[in-house]
Amino acid sequence: MMPGARVAAAIEILDDIAQGLAAEQALTRWARRSRFAGSKDRAAIRDYVFDVMRCKRSAAHHGRGETGRALMIGLLFIQGSDIDALFNGEGHAPKPLDDTEKPLTTTAEDRGTRWNLPDWILPEFTASLGDEAEQTADALQSRAPVCLRVNTAKTDVVSVRRALLEEGVDTAPNPLASTALTVLSGERKIRNSQTYLDGLVELQDAASQAVVECLPSANRVLDYCAGGGGKALALAARDAAEVFAHDIDPRRMSDLPVRAARAGALVTVLSSAAVSSAAPFDLVLCDAPCSGSGSWRRAAEGKWSLTQDKLNDLNDVQDGILSDAAALVAGDGTLAYATCSVLKCENEARITAFLKRHSGWKQDFSRRFEVDAHGDGFFVAHLTRVK
Repeated sequence: MMPGARVAAAIEILDDIAQGLAAEQALTRWARRSRFAGSKDRAAIRDYVFDVMRCKRSAAHHGRGETGRALMIGLLFIQGSDIDALFNGEGHAPKPLDDTEKPLTTTAEDRGTRWNLPDWILPEFTASLGDEAEQTADALQSRAPVCLRVNTAKTDVVSVRRALLEEGVDTAPNPLASTALTVLSGERKIRNSQTYLDGLVELQDAASQAVVECLPSANRVLDYCAGGGGKALALAARDAAEVFAHDIDPRRMSDLPVRAARAGALVTVLSSAAVSSAAPFDLVLCDAPCSGSGSWRRAAEGKWSLTQDKLNDLNDVQDGILSDAAALVAGDGTLAYATCSVLKCENEARITAFLKRHSGWKQDFSRRFEVDAHGDGFFVAHLTRVK
């Protein structure tokens, strides 16, 4: 596909999203009806779509509208691209811009547009991050780093970097975690690399890895909200521990047995009915459902679909998870709470609420991870019983 045709495809997909399709669904439908597109074409179009999602308000401002065409005009202006060369009407490229479509060159004055956040969340965002709010909002508009976790149960960082480089994947150590590597180039080669297929690395955000590194060593560990199981696998690689995984929706863990086999890890999957009988655990990690605000650059749809009511519902779910999980912790064990959120109402406020409800517990540790070039925004806190 020519560059202009890629832009036209992105416009088509963005219009589908505006009609209510999720971004991944819209991309998949386009790919199915566009078998002619190669892997590089699909990757470039995907980048366009998610770049727009990350800075949709700014793109709409500069593009003078919210149609797929206007959003792409605005995005290309932000990126400093030659818009006229891409909108030239040749082949499958979009038709040239008319005078009413020339991008607006002035910067938006309102904070919501400049920060690319919904207006309703600005007070919560600012109260949560203080002087770091604008910097965090800016970081959420850029692409996230691609990070790998070295499976130290099988290999070491130096050996993995050497093996990946031979397969065309260049990496650098990531300061957030001893097991973390940031991919500098060749990220599209990872999943087909022998290093990945042999279970020597997993794709995992560096801050997510750091959350695991913060956890105390334990003999029996439960990843209570396991999802895909990334943290459970990291725990299994880190400790010679008995690791269990649970999720209220077992479908989220469907790939975990295959991933564990590839990693050479033993992770026992527990149904909701089996969790209580398997208790107590020395460590229970609750990586709770949340707004995902710390990882919105990876899933930018989340910041546009979130509402105050949905955030309130998440807070209720988080409170319920903490209370339920507390009953599974051994007397001298640790209850760990984590989110990939930067909002205090999902983090510190939930710990405060838990401690008010459960007077026999105390907080031993907490840490925030910023949204930056190394990893996503995360929060983690450790709770133990008062002795």
